[in-house]
Amino acid sequence: MEQPPRRRRRWLLPSLLALLLVLAAGVAAFWGDLVSTALDPKVPFQTYDPPPAPDYATARAWYLRPAADAVAPADVFFVTPTTYDGGRNWNARIDHPKANRQFREVMAPNYVGPFVMVGRVFAPRYRQASLYSLTTLREDAREARQFAYGDVRAAFRSYLARDNGGRPFLIVGVEQGGTLAARLLAEEVAPDPVLRERLVAAYLVDTVAPADAPAVPPCMRRGQTGCVAAWTWVYEGDFDAGERLLDRALVWNDRGELVNITPRPALCFNPVLGAVTDQLAPARLHLGAANATGLEWGARPAFMARQVAAQCKGGVLHVTRPRSASLKQAGTWADRRKAPGFNLFYADVEADAKQRLAAWLAG
Repeated sequence: MEQPPRRRRRWLLPSLLALLLVLAAGVAAFWGDLVSTALDPKVPFQTYDPPPAPDYATARAWYLRPAADAVAPADVFFVTPTTYDGGRNWNARIDHPKANRQFREVMAPNYVGPFVMVGRVFAPRYRQASLYSLTTLREDAREARQFAYGDVRAAFRSYLARDNGGRPFLIVGVEQGGTLAARLLAEEVAPDPVLRERLVAAYLVDTVAPADAPAVPPCMRRGQTGCVAAWTWVYEGDFDAGERLLDRALVWNDRGELVNITPRPALCFNPVLGAVTDQLAPARLHLGAANATGLEWGARPAFMARQVAAQCKGGVLHVTRPRSASLKQAGTWADRRKAPGFNLFYADVEADAKQRLAAWLAG
């Protein structure tokens, strides 16, 4: 006997709901792969036609470039983290509106901010490798990152020739920018005794760098100059997060190639303690995190002190989860794979850089 229509509807509704739940779970499980595939340029880098090169003699090639008469005790050369998601291009054009907006609203206030009281900031635009290139170990992706380095090197040379004037300087790079800054340090600064003498410090934030052969000495104590501070962090208690991070991390070898860091050790600077050390930094020593996203440029964010404890373990900085909801990663799948829209160690890095500059100026 055929079921009455109402009874059939009662039977179909739970079945449809169950099917929708299964489909939703499947989409959620593979969402990252779907987005990543959508961002794949789908053209070999060898046949890719990149955007036009920046002219670093012009103002439009710089996010930040102070006036020649700006007064400050030192300079800061800042290499931005990834702001370009990808899609058609392996490398972004320098006038990409969304990427530039993200630098202005997220990256600059959170990561340039700690250094504005230290020196004049020079932040070049460059044809940065797309976010997609950081999510895959394909050779095309490595070539896109090598290509981006050419712009950063050209910008640094232009800065030295036109703007530096023999002043002390810091190099700061974050995430992809930190990897590029690390190569700049090794190839442009370390071999030149004059530049090494003027280097106050290099900060490679959210960046994996090898500990066994650093281009310049690691920062082993507060106030040390001419050194490099590099760290990348995970939350304490995330199972195998540090190991998984290092398994996929790429660093430059002495031939200018990107290779896996393993089995080499990673450098781990603890910004709370101002040193490369495995010692635990309790939360009471934490000077302050900040979420500066959306702040007007130059506005000083409120600091949130004693938010996290931090300790280097196996070359990775393990931090406790902060209490403030504003210090939690949010946004789209792509946003969550870029440098966070907050800086856990804003006040700590600012104080550290000011102390190293004071030591350099004191001789």
